[in-house]
Amino acid sequence: MNKDYKFNFQEGEVLLIDKPLKWSSFDIVKKVRYLIRYNFKIKKIKVGHAGTLDPLATGLIILCTGKFTKKISNFQDKRKEYIATIRIGSTTPSFDLETEITKNFPTEHITKDLIKENLKNFLGEIKQYPPIFSAKKIDGQRAYVKARKGIALKMRPSMVNIYELEILSFYFDNKLPTLILRIVCSKGTYIRSFANDFGISLESGAHLIALKRTKIGDYNLEDAIKIKDIENYFNNNTTL
Repeated sequence: MNKDYKFNFQEGEVLLIDKPLKWSSFDIVKKVRYLIRYNFKIKKIKVGHAGTLDPLATGLIILCTGKFTKKISNFQDKRKEYIATIRIGSTTPSFDLETEITKNFPTEHITKDLIKENLKNFLGEIKQYPPIFSAKKIDGQRAYVKARKGIALKMRPSMVNIYELEILSFYFDNKLPTLILRIVCSKGTYIRSFANDFGISLESGAHLIALKRTKIGDYNLEDAIKIKDIENYFNNNTTL
């Protein structure tokens, strides 16, 4: 971030943020809104994010302020790139580490060649069911709220596109096959659901153990700023 740059938050700014682990997307919005209001003495300012990241995911999140919040949908519609780490051989109800492992599956037959072959079936337009532990609304309430109460849910599928799948690494961790993938996909794709579905395709099971968003359209994580750096910048540069 250019130290001499003069912000105009009311007219609109686009901020690229590197979301840390365990922060929700709304946590990021609240923090940045507070810093803007406190450091720049602005009583009221709109701040919104252009695409949710789960608390257990890290990486790029785009924030828009002021009049630019009207442009949020333009960012939401762009392709996303993720680096996903998938553990094969076990599943969880949330399809990630939010919940405990509930089922274990055989993995003796899992090979890199089998993985390569099965990945081909996930390229292009596919039908995908969102996780029950997701922000999708069911009868006006977030699905994860109902799921945490143990309420049985029937999720509606949607069509999503997966444009690229690249194996970055395949290794065994405590004898469990572990896969690191680069995934380029459309808006609305749940990487957790992809991990679960991919495990089924291998005649085993799988869940997501790490996720980082690295791109949104032409915007890159390497250009994003960490929350602690924004705080330091705002604390030392309060002139608009």
